[in-house]
Amino acid sequence: MLRLDNELRPYAWGSTTAIAELLGRAPSGGPEAELWLGAHPDSPSRVPGGEGLDEVIAGDPAHFLGAESVAAFGPRLPFLMKVLAAAEPLSLQVHPSLEQAREGFAREEAAGVPRDAAWRNYKDDNHKPEMILALTPFRALCGFRPVEQSVALFEALAAGASDDDARDHAAGIVAALRGAEPLRTAFAALLTGGDGLAAATSSLRAVVDGLPVDDAHRTALEAAADLQDKYPGDPGVLVSLLLHLVELAPGDAIHLPAGNVHAYLEGLGIEVMANSDNVLRGGLTPKHVDVPELLATVDFTPLSEVPRTPREETLLGQEVFTPPFREFALQRIELQEGTEHLAVRQDGGTVLLVVRGALRLDSPQGELILQRGESAFIPASEDPVTAHPAVRTGSIATDGDGDVLAFAVSTGLGVSNAL
Repeated sequence: MLRLDNELRPYAWGSTTAIAELLGRAPSGGPEAELWLGAHPDSPSRVPGGEGLDEVIAGDPAHFLGAESVAAFGPRLPFLMKVLAAAEPLSLQVHPSLEQAREGFAREEAAGVPRDAAWRNYKDDNHKPEMILALTPFRALCGFRPVEQSVALFEALAAGASDDDARDHAAGIVAALRGAEPLRTAFAALLTGGDGLAAATSSLRAVVDGLPVDDAHRTALEAAADLQDKYPGDPGVLVSLLLHLVELAPGDAIHLPAGNVHAYLEGLGIEVMANSDNVLRGGLTPKHVDVPELLATVDFTPLSEVPRTPREETLLGQEVFTPPFREFALQRIELQEGTEHLAVRQDGGTVLLVVRGALRLDSPQGELILQRGESAFIPASEDPVTAHPAVRTGSIATDGDGDVLAFAVSTGLGVSNAL
């Protein structure tokens, strides 16, 4: 088992306190958006001695990942785990399918586009299905609403706007939604702006203020008005009215397949994804937006509701979140008073993070003590591993009385609903 040192990403939308509070340390003083735990080559976790986890795994993939994982995903860790803390909305974005990622990456490589270029779309050749498990109340935009719901929202915007340009713009989107390929047409029209976009976005706050408190459209329009306050005139402000607004309670999880348009708005969560950093953006960002590539990547199928991630409960009360992806499944390990130990779910290499209490990991090859905020990589060959509550006094660790919470990620190959 290898103790990990993980990189913190200080994106501007990150919370200044949430990750520090979760991990029991002092804040850095700046935004702390994402803590990366894994072996992505852009920000690999480091093992004792400073070597990147990606390099360690590359030295003996079968030992660290297991034969089944190597056969399915190649000689690399197939997932990336993050602690994500959004104080401000993230960009409106979509992730490519595996075929799209491979083709796009090869195309940009052949064209000589530098991998760190701001205008590059494909950083690697992998897809990026993902899930988010809320640790606090969490809000997100995720997936297209049924078309008639979006029609009603743009009709409410047109009816409440006092500016002719705003009304005409909203009415134009209504017409697009009632035509052929409604979501594709409306989405493309919003991304390309056009006459009336600025007026329509600027009118949102006044439209919301004019609605009754119990109006059925108020919540979605108010969320759009909040986005307008942060990103004035951005096309993503009105694109939000095409998308589901999701409110997650702590312990809820959703999963997002390739092609799903989404934006996390606020909250703290454990995010897990295939081992990729491919992001195509559509708004709510000053970063590069490639509308033609985005339109070729988006899945325009409307969702009646956003899919919640199934969870399986083991005999000892553990929860395993099992999205329909082969690359990963997430285990929630909680050791309460009276619980002596629990088995760590291992299906290939495993990344584990402790967020409350202290944990002793015990395997046939030895043991490792992790305090709150510490993490480890468990090789596939080091099986089985059990988790025990621990108390450290100086250099001596003894078993404790529970009150431990940790999260562990391994592959989803052994999950029945994995695709």
